[in-house]
Amino acid sequence: MFSGQWLTKEEIPSYIDKSLLKQHPGFLKRQCQRCGNTKRHKLAKFPHASCQRKKCLYCRNCIQMGRVTSCAPLYEMPSSHQLPATGTLRWTGTLTRHQQLAADEISRTVTTSGTLLVHAVCGAGKTEMIFPGIEQALVEGKRVCIATPRADVVRELRPRIEAAFPDVPVAALYGGHAKQSTYTPIVLSTTHQLYRYKQAFDVLIIDEVDAFPFHKDASLQWASVQAATTTAAIIYLTATPRKKQKRLPKVFVPVRYHGHPLPVPTFHLFHKIKTKLPPIEKTDRQLLLFAPTITRAEEIAEELHIPYVHSDSPEREELIEKFRRQHIPTLVTTTILERGVTFPSVDVYVIDAGHEVFDEAALVQIAGRAGRSAEDPTGDVRFYMEGKTDAMVEARDAIKRMNKRGYTP
Repeated sequence: MFSGQWLTKEEIPSYIDKSLLKQHPGFLKRQCQRCGNTKRHKLAKFPHASCQRKKCLYCRNCIQMGRVTSCAPLYEMPSSHQLPATGTLRWTGTLTRHQQLAADEISRTVTTSGTLLVHAVCGAGKTEMIFPGIEQALVEGKRVCIATPRADVVRELRPRIEAAFPDVPVAALYGGHAKQSTYTPIVLSTTHQLYRYKQAFDVLIIDEVDAFPFHKDASLQWASVQAATTTAAIIYLTATPRKKQKRLPKVFVPVRYHGHPLPVPTFHLFHKIKTKLPPIEKTDRQLLLFAPTITRAEEIAEELHIPYVHSDSPEREELIEKFRRQHIPTLVTTTILERGVTFPSVDVYVIDAGHEVFDEAALVQIAGRAGRSAEDPTGDVRFYMEGKTDAMVEARDAIKRMNKRGYTP
C-alpha cells in the first residue's frame, strides 16, 4: 500500500517491518526533503517534547501531509518494481490524424524515457491521446501517475480512465480523499499529493502543467521530479504552455478533435451585461459566467438569482455535476472551472475580463470551454470589460493564430 511513498514516524503502521524502510533526514541545509521548501516564511520552530529541544525546525509548506521536523527522520518505502503486465485498452474510439501523431510520440516517450510537451489546443482530446501511451506502459509493467493541479479535474478524469481500462485498479488522490490503497498501476492525483511519493512512477503525466499553482510553485515542481523514477517518462499536457515550457521537446496538436475551429471571443462593454443575457432557460444551451473573485461571483449570483461555485463552496461538487447533467441552465464560477472540465453546449461570458487574474493563458482556457462537443462545436464567448487589456487582445490573437495553423490547407 505504501510502496514508493514518504512516511513520517507517526504514519508507519505497526504491521510494517521497519527494516524495509529507508531513513532520510527530514531536513538538509534547511531544505525540507519531502517538498523541497527553503522559504523562510514557510519554516518554523517549536518546542518538541520527543527530542527535548527548545527550537526544533519544521516545514509549514507540506504540514498537511504530516509534520516533517529537523530532529526526526523521514522514511521511504522503496517502490516495488516491476509490476506484472496488466490491462487492455477498451476505448473503442478513433483518433484523428493529429491526435494519432501525438499519441505515437507519447508512446515512444513511454518506452524510451525522457520528457515531452504535448501542446494541444483546448478541446483537442488530450485524454484520448494518452490512452495508447498508458496501455504501452501497462504492457511494459510500468506504473503510471496522471497529476493535475485541480481536484475537479481528478474527479472528472477518474470515470474516463476507469472506462478505458476497466480491468486495471485506479486510485484517485486529492484533498480529503488521499487515505486509500495507492499501490495501483494507475494513480490519478492533484500535484499536491505528489509530496507523498519518492521514485514511485515510471510514467508521470502532468496535465495542465501551466496552471496555478503548479507553474508558480517550486516545491510542487520539486515533488514531481521526486515522485518519478530516475528513468521515468515525464509528459506535460497543456493548451497554453509558458515560455520556459516551450523549450521542451514537443508535439503540437492544432485542431480540436471534431475538426471545428476554436470560438473567437468578442469584446463587450461591461454595463451591457444585464441586457445581453440570453433566455438560456428556453434553449438547450447553458451559460458559464466567469467572475474574477469569490466576492464578485457571489454578487453576480445574488443579482441574477443563479447558483455559483468557487474553491470553498460546500456544494461545489454537487452543483458542477448538476450543471454537467444540464439540470442547471446558468452557473457563475471563479477560475476553478477555467480548464480541465467539459460541458456540452455551453456559452461563456467573462465578467470584468480586464481583471488581473485573467491573464492570457486563463482567458484562452476559459474560451476553450465553449464548443467542445461534436454535436455542438460552436459557442458564444464574450469578454465583458470596462476597457481592453493586453491579456484580452493577446488571448484573442492567440486563438486566431491557432485556428489559422489548424485550418490552413
